[in-house]
Amino acid sequence: MGNFLGTSITKITGVDLSDRFGEDWDSLSTLGVLIRMNIWLLRGMFIRWRLRSVKGLFLVGKGVTLRQPGYIDVGRNFIAQDHCEINGLSQKGLIFGDKVTVGSYAIIRPTNLYGGEAGVGLKVGNNSSIGPYSYIGCSGYIEIGDNVMMSPRVSIYSENHNFGDVALPMIDQGVTRSFVKIEDDCWIAANSIILAGVTVGKGSIVAAGSVVTKDVPPFSIVGGNPAKIIKSRL
Repeated sequence: MGNFLGTSITKITGVDLSDRFGEDWDSLSTLGVLIRMNIWLLRGMFIRWRLRSVKGLFLVGKGVTLRQPGYIDVGRNFIAQDHCEINGLSQKGLIFGDKVTVGSYAIIRPTNLYGGEAGVGLKVGNNSSIGPYSYIGCSGYIEIGDNVMMSPRVSIYSENHNFGDVALPMIDQGVTRSFVKIEDDCWIAANSIILAGVTVGKGSIVAAGSVVTKDVPPFSIVGGNPAKIIKSRL
């Protein structure tokens, strides 16, 4: 019944939902999901004009905060889930590909909300997600490739506080900006932390709770604090 209703909606709206619902979905459950998605779609229609560009469906959950949306580009089928915060103010802007999801209560923040130099920005490839309760600190440049899965509570930082002068409070010593790059087809598991200057190679897995301080070779599985190579997927 779920597939039947999804296929019916596809014929009406032109949006392919036929593969979202298995045979075990009853019609009432499927209808509830579709009603919620349509509410998010309507909310997005009232907001999308504020963004720099939107290429397709733009779904927005309740309580979503969009700051400086004129710096944000989104592709087709973008979803901002409930209560996430996206701050667009940055030198290169925020660029999201097709079929990107920003999870509930996630924060994307390139620039301090109370002033200071604008951060660099963020690029997220197609079919990638930012997990619920994650923090993406893109004051330096962060690039996330295609087909990247990000679990809840992942933190990514692209700058470090300076602390070389012990006579001066660290809060007054400024920061050093860097970058983070996560290549295609990676899985970043829950509660992981990726620090500035790191590249996570294509096809790699970062185990839950890891702290990644060095580059990860392609197709590697890493874990621990600091993260070390557990094995290769090749």
